[in-house]
Amino acid sequence: MTATVTADLAITLDGYVAGPNVTLENPGGDGGEPIFDWIHTLASWRERQGMTGGEENRDSELMREWFDATGAVVMGRMMYDTGEEFWGDDPPFRTPVFVLTHRPRPTLVKEGGTTFTFVTDGIHSALEQAGAAAGDRNVDIGGGADTVRQYLAAGLVDELQLHVVPTLLGDGLRLFEGPGARRRDLEQVRVVETPLATHLKYRFAK
Repeated sequence: MTATVTADLAITLDGYVAGPNVTLENPGGDGGEPIFDWIHTLASWRERQGMTGGEENRDSELMREWFDATGAVVMGRMMYDTGEEFWGDDPPFRTPVFVLTHRPRPTLVKEGGTTFTFVTDGIHSALEQAGAAAGDRNVDIGGGADTVRQYLAAGLVDELQLHVVPTLLGDGLRLFEGPGARRRDLEQVRVVETPLATHLKYRFAK
C-alpha cells in the first residue's frame, strides 16, 4: 500500500478527545462540546454538510486541506454508531469509509460519494481495503481513540495532526494511554496557531 496513513483529531490541552460517559446519545461525552464546536463554525465544514456561511479563516483552510487530501477513512464501530444519525443520508466524508466491527452488516451507499463498508477481519484488512480505495490520496484513521491507538501501536500511522483546543477538561477519553501507548519519535512538520486551536502536524520517524 502506497497511500499516506494519517490520523487527524481535535484534542484538549490535557489530552482528551471526548468527555466522560460517551454514549450513542452523548457522542462527545459530558462537557466535551469545546472539542468539536469550533469545527462546526467553519465554512469548509459547513460546505461538507450542505450548508452555507461559516468562518473563512486559517482553521477552515486546514479543514478543507484534510477533506481534499483524504481518499478513504477507517473508523471504529463506536464512532460509526454515534455518528450515523447525525451524518444522515449525505455524510461529510464523500469517500469510502471502512468501519472496524465484530458485527457484520451490508455495505451502505450514501449520497455524495460516501460508502460504509463493515470490516470484520481486523485493522490490517481495513487498511488494505482503504488504501486500494484511496488511490493517490491519503487514508485517514478517523477514530475513535481506541481505533487510533490500535494503528499507532502497530506502527501503521505515517502522519499525526492534532488540533489542540484551549480547554482543560479534567476527565474523559484520553488518546495517549492504555495498551497502545508506547515510545515513538516524531518529526515536526507544521505548527499553526489561531484563536480557536493550535494545529500541530507531525511525521513519525522511521
